Amino acid sequence: MINNNLVLLVHPEISRTKYNFAGIIDNEPLELEYICSLLRSEGFKPFIWDGQVEKQPFAKRLREVRPSAVYICGRTRQENFMKEYARAAKSAGAVTMIGGLHAQRCFRRFFTDYIDYVFTGFGISPIKDILVGKAPETVHSVCFKADGIWHINKALPDDIRLLPRPDRSYFYQHADRYRYLELLPAAHVRTAYCCPYHCSFCLRNTLNCGVYSARNIADVVDEIEQINCENIYIIDDDFLVGEKRLREFIRLIRQKNIRKRYICYGRADFIASHPKLMKELKDIGFYYILIGLEATDDEYLDRYNKRSDMESNIQAVQLLNRIGINAMGMFIVDLDFTAKDFGKIWKWVRRYGLKHAAVSIFTPEMNSPVMAEYRNKLITRDPSHWDYLHVVAKPSNLTVRSYYFHYHVLLIRLFLRAWRQGIYDFIDYGFFIGSMLKNLFGFGG
Repeated sequence: MINNNLVLLVHPEISRTKYNFAGIIDNEPLELEYICSLLRSEGFKPFIWDGQVEKQPFAKRLREVRPSAVYICGRTRQENFMKEYARAAKSAGAVTMIGGLHAQRCFRRFFTDYIDYVFTGFGISPIKDILVGKAPETVHSVCFKADGIWHINKALPDDIRLLPRPDRSYFYQHADRYRYLELLPAAHVRTAYCCPYHCSFCLRNTLNCGVYSARNIADVVDEIEQINCENIYIIDDDFLVGEKRLREFIRLIRQKNIRKRYICYGRADFIASHPKLMKELKDIGFYYILIGLEATDDEYLDRYNKRSDMESNIQAVQLLNRIGINAMGMFIVDLDFTAKDFGKIWKWVRRYGLKHAAVSIFTPEMNSPVMAEYRNKLITRDPSHWDYLHVVAKPSNLTVRSYYFHYHVLLIRLFLRAWRQGIYDFIDYGFFIGSMLKNLFGFGG
């Protein structure tokens, strides 16, 4: 084992094909920046390597840094890359650690000979505890090997208020690469862990052991004020939670005269029932609100346990259009869809004037209750296909090829509509539409 205080923090690339949204939405590696800040305070020398933006190959960075430990985080679709980098790090003599959202739920998938620790909680203190030499059996929220046997310590919820301020030096070095659509650069801010709602298709409410934990809003505003970036992406699973908290946010932003643009997630029912509050958010700079519309009828909303209705979806989009906040409507194309159902999304988008729409393929999450329903219908077990752009289970009413055909037709129509409206002018429409045309017949064969 290498004996030094150097630690390499890794976020793998999303994909090695061009079938992704790199260059359209590229996320700041906020988790690694929190860890970086904590480790520096403990006397370590951390380095970040983010595969989204790095030109230097991982293998070269590993050889240059020669770290004693390598921490790798990612989502389901990045599992193969996470394992690849862990294998390389172990061969180089480093302690190997895995974390992130995928590992929290599917930690057993990382029980291999070349991985030493798997972290199963949102908190970052267990990473520090392992690196400073605490006995692993005394550290919560970690899986570790001893005498060739994996041990699973109990995962505990974390108090988000204990997080240090993130070290954003890496973000500032690569500020030309981190964006949300035309907002470049866009810095990330997290104000809460977990989601207080329980939609059946989503696992976000199970993270942090299912415990919702929120920061003091004054601390949030103080952080935003200090970030040298005019675009702030609040990455909570739902920022529009609690009218009192939001009003305090608005009051403090005004008091400090902070002039920035904001992106956040919010539920349609909350938006529709708080028109005055939405207008105030617009006035302080809210630019995009991402709304999980999910469907075009109440039947699917009920199936997804959305606890909202179609009328709220309509009112939310119309309200945001009226006051001038960009609504990014997110839809799910269900595995029960017929050809007609794909068309319903297109008609809904046109009818209610939704300029920005994102469409994801229904994907049963690994190690979730929903997966039990689809396990025997899986057509792939490749984790890289868990990107909401691939069909992972057999559709009910269409062949896989036909399902992909109608899905890509819908995407092309939405892209062409956006092009005609002059939005997303920063992207290469020709490339993306050309890629989608190829995919009309290239997927599901």
